[in-house]
Amino acid sequence: MRPTAARPRTTVRPPAFVVLCAAAPLLLTACGGGSGGDPDTLKVSFKQSTDNSVKVMDTYLADIKKQFEKANPGKKVELVPIKAPDAEYYTKLQQMLRSPRTAPDLVYEDTFLINSDIISGYLKPLDLYLAGWKDWDRFIDTAKAAAKGEDGKTYGVPDGTDTRGLWFSRDIFAKAGLPANWQPRTWEDVLDAARTVKEKVPGVIPLNVYTGKPVGEAATMQTFEMLLYGTGDGTSDPLYDKTTKKWLTAGQGFRDALTFVETVYKEKLGPDVADALDPNVGTRVRGEWLPQGKLAIALDGSWLPQDWLEGSGHEWPEWSKELGLAAMPTQHGQAPGKVSMSGGWTWSIPAKAANPDLAFEFVKTMQTKANAQKWYVANSGIAVREDVAADPAYTAAQPGIRFFTDLVEHTHYRPAYPAYPKVSTAVQEAMEAVTTGDASVEEAARGYDEALRDAADGQVTSQ
Repeated sequence: MRPTAARPRTTVRPPAFVVLCAAAPLLLTACGGGSGGDPDTLKVSFKQSTDNSVKVMDTYLADIKKQFEKANPGKKVELVPIKAPDAEYYTKLQQMLRSPRTAPDLVYEDTFLINSDIISGYLKPLDLYLAGWKDWDRFIDTAKAAAKGEDGKTYGVPDGTDTRGLWFSRDIFAKAGLPANWQPRTWEDVLDAARTVKEKVPGVIPLNVYTGKPVGEAATMQTFEMLLYGTGDGTSDPLYDKTTKKWLTAGQGFRDALTFVETVYKEKLGPDVADALDPNVGTRVRGEWLPQGKLAIALDGSWLPQDWLEGSGHEWPEWSKELGLAAMPTQHGQAPGKVSMSGGWTWSIPAKAANPDLAFEFVKTMQTKANAQKWYVANSGIAVREDVAADPAYTAAQPGIRFFTDLVEHTHYRPAYPAYPKVSTAVQEAMEAVTTGDASVEEAARGYDEALRDAADGQVTSQ
């Protein structure tokens, strides 16, 4: 996600493909379709950063390609990425999955969208492959569940997860007279810190929270749900009732989360609205605002350092000294006191893939312990393999890994049922309305309820 992805993450672009070719050491199915009928060519589509200087995934896959081709002589691997913001990536990917002519053999799926693609018949269940792969037992159960359909079958192999928290500039905080070890206890503490920065350090952005449709799931998950899941007592899902299997209309917590977003932009504590509604605002946060000392507080994901590591294109070796980390507090500081959201991405095989067996062999190469650990560190991700998570070399590899891994204890997962993508869009529309001032919180909440009924085909209940 990092989106999720998400990782980001917690992304869509013009049609681009990754073609990966390899020979497996066992008899593999050779089909026609997306790979042009060539049993030696494996096409893999993945999301590439919109920032041309950030090549984390590209560099990683180039190394895997080299390993794979060396182990499988005569097989060719071509990498052709899909370069786009999240929302466009999802759209382009779904277009590609509809036909054998365009379907790749392996795709990078955000876990929030995977159930929608499963229901649409776009993905192939992997249970037969997983049953014969001993490393599958190394993956944590919550990560496995993120790639499981309502039919109980598994449709993807996760490559990590993520959490979210508050990043803050130590330099700006010092100028504002705020503590270097800042750990807010309530939402009001966060807003008060932003107000102090606005007053005492003019010329910087006090607080960034993603909002509106242009940034897609980043707005829903990295802002709204980080707020919403911090309301109430944390014992029930504020978006979806698992007992009745119905989506919940906007309650008080929903309105309070919208009020927080409204406050940020009404009081001009955030970036200019035009900048906030730029689809590439996340790139500016990571590549410009934080490294250049233009942003005081960012509600964002664990994956941000991937843009600052050596060879990333935005090298910033001082980031761990110049940035502080704090957990996002619950609304009033009520137990458990902290809140986070987790997502992640999986590698999935399309139902119309030409070479599914070959695709899974490539997944196995990516997901050896050594290669998985290399990816987690390069991507600033959180390990979903128990053997990697227990390795001191992983936990010591990068500042912040332990902080974000510890947030897993307080994390929540999206109700990623088939209607979720449409529900998420309805949330984004409500956020955008209060961000621009086109609607009050009450009007935006009512608009959400109306959109929710359409998105969930009437499977809605009140809180």
